[in-house]
Amino acid sequence: MQNAHLRLGRLQYTRNTEKTNTQISVHVDHYIGNGEQAHLLSLFGGDAEVGAIRAAIYEKHTFTLTFPNGTTKHVTLGPDAACYNGSLSLQGAKRTLRHLVAVSASLAANGTAGQTFIMNLEQTTQDLTWATVVNLLGLPADPRWGNVVLGEMRKDKLIRRLDGIGCNPAVVIGSREDFMTRMGQARSMNLLPFPERNGPVIWRQYTIRDALALDEKQEGCSGSDCG
Repeated sequence: MQNAHLRLGRLQYTRNTEKTNTQISVHVDHYIGNGEQAHLLSLFGGDAEVGAIRAAIYEKHTFTLTFPNGTTKHVTLGPDAACYNGSLSLQGAKRTLRHLVAVSASLAANGTAGQTFIMNLEQTTQDLTWATVVNLLGLPADPRWGNVVLGEMRKDKLIRRLDGIGCNPAVVIGSREDFMTRMGQARSMNLLPFPERNGPVIWRQYTIRDALALDEKQEGCSGSDCG
């Protein structure tokens, strides 16, 4: 990918004690957060740097995150964050890079606490957004209902943009009961079509590439910059 480095963020960790002064910086390729609360951090760097970041996450420390557009925020993943480790091999490099994905407790429980996190919320991904909500909340729904239900939630300001790097994230506010009520009301107004015949509802199959697909102009947005 050309100029990929221009779409990366930077995570800095600083800790001063009586004996040592620690300052570590790593690259961030994906991030989802709301204010100071980070929900997803995907980062890479050297073995020692990534190891120190992982330890600081478990200790609930705060980091300084620099977005690709130059803005900065202090962020933390909070209690009960989970970390997943991997390695990245680069062509021509003697050493592999360490890759770390960290998720907050809220994201790990996605959909179960009245909020569903969406990685890329765009007009072209609305079907995927609806499929994600239906799957996580276990809704008896039809793929064709997404435009109506999500459209009404958008009007009620229950779909809110989040800070993002490498994605265009949002959170959909609503429990399973909230969605069931909305679908019932919309159906009573004949806004939602029923399947023409009995049988299973067929949903499109989505891949990880679909979930990560992003319009380049939206990358590295922060707050109101996400459009």
